[in-house]
Amino acid sequence: MEISSYLVMALALAAGAVVKGATGMGLPLIALPVLTAVFGLTHAVGLMVVPLIVTNAWQTWRFRAEAKSDRMAFLPLFLAAGVGGIVVGVWLLTTLPERVLVLSLGIILLAYVALRLFKPHLSLSPSAAKRFGPLAGAGGGILQGATGISAPIGVTFIHSMSLTRDAHVFAVSAMFLVYAVTQLPAMWLAGAMRPQWLLEGALALIPILVFMPVGQAIAGKLSRKAFDRLILTFLGLIGLKMVAGF
Repeated sequence: MEISSYLVMALALAAGAVVKGATGMGLPLIALPVLTAVFGLTHAVGLMVVPLIVTNAWQTWRFRAEAKSDRMAFLPLFLAAGVGGIVVGVWLLTTLPERVLVLSLGIILLAYVALRLFKPHLSLSPSAAKRFGPLAGAGGGILQGATGISAPIGVTFIHSMSLTRDAHVFAVSAMFLVYAVTQLPAMWLAGAMRPQWLLEGALALIPILVFMPVGQAIAGKLSRKAFDRLILTFLGLIGLKMVAGF
């Protein structure tokens, strides 16, 4: 592979790391399209497992105080359902074309963003979040296992709760961490993981860990309203990308 390809990959990882540091998400959403273009989807998803485990373990620990919040009551069942969903998703990764699923999810995501723009004060109550959490967790897990990206369901659901920035970052980081830890053995058992990809994932941590603090510094200067707009903008761009198919 040419050195220019490595440079593009490093830039994609660095950009994803900045967004990850600022919002608690965004690393695979930015880096995976570039990595997929170079390696193919299965290789790219496998390569990202190690970075996802390390970065989300870091952010989950950093914001661990939020685990005691009453707003986190939905999280255990949400994560447990996600684990089951990942097993299904990894199977789909090896058997099913993804375009129809991705298109449908992109439309749903854009509909959510539009709803929040027209009704900005809409918020999912803690009781509703606990009730619907397992369904959202399973959907996010299936998407994570099949495509390496769970944000269109998982982050959309968490964002709908209108959490504070720290609580939001803790919840999405805990989700990504559990999903990645589950995804690794599931991919291995399905024959969709290779030792070389784990080594490549470890090397990918270099630009990621360098640039994540940059995103954290940026986010520390944002108001709650600005942070909410940043998340909505990012979700909207994800939806557009999924619908357009590029």
